[in-house]
Amino acid sequence: MKRPATSGANDRSARVERLRASRAKDSEAKTRRALDAVDGLLRSGRRITVTQVAREAAVSTWFVYNQPQVHRAVQDGITTQREQGRQNSTVPEAQQVSPAGLRTDLALAREEIKDLKKERDRLRNRVRLSLGTELDGVNHSELIQRVQQLEQRNTDLDKELSVARGRVTALEERLRETEDDLTAARAGLRRAMRAVPSP
Repeated sequence: MKRPATSGANDRSARVERLRASRAKDSEAKTRRALDAVDGLLRSGRRITVTQVAREAAVSTWFVYNQPQVHRAVQDGITTQREQGRQNSTVPEAQQVSPAGLRTDLALAREEIKDLKKERDRLRNRVRLSLGTELDGVNHSELIQRVQQLEQRNTDLDKELSVARGRVTALEERLRETEDDLTAARAGLRRAMRAVPSP
């Protein structure tokens, strides 16, 4: 005996509702972890980036970019660190950094660029694969909104990539300057030691 059509529709609705509730719960947990990660990075003084927050919270960078509350917290954290760094900096930059520290920052910045490129490429592939399917199920206004969201996300990724590249360039320049200063200081020390008369 066949079940009534309404029973099948009710089962589907119930499954869809359970799936929605599960996704919402998962999203809340990820959001909480990401916000905690931002707070932890702020408290520890470690540099806040989208990639670092994603790693700390065990979420994707896509989630950080596309969850408004998390993305806003990351941007606020970056701004806070930038402002506090300027306000609290009492030691000249040349004395705060070492070649090893700069090399570490440079490696981290390069790793972030790689992650951003991977994320950008993944999003582009996802758009290519899913856009055709989405065209069948959305109306014109929803499609325009979706395209605008994707364009905005791509713009954000490009900005993040540009900032990271600028940071790499600045770090490379600072590393060269620091190594030059270190070489000059060593040469000056050797000259001073030779100038000291023997007892």
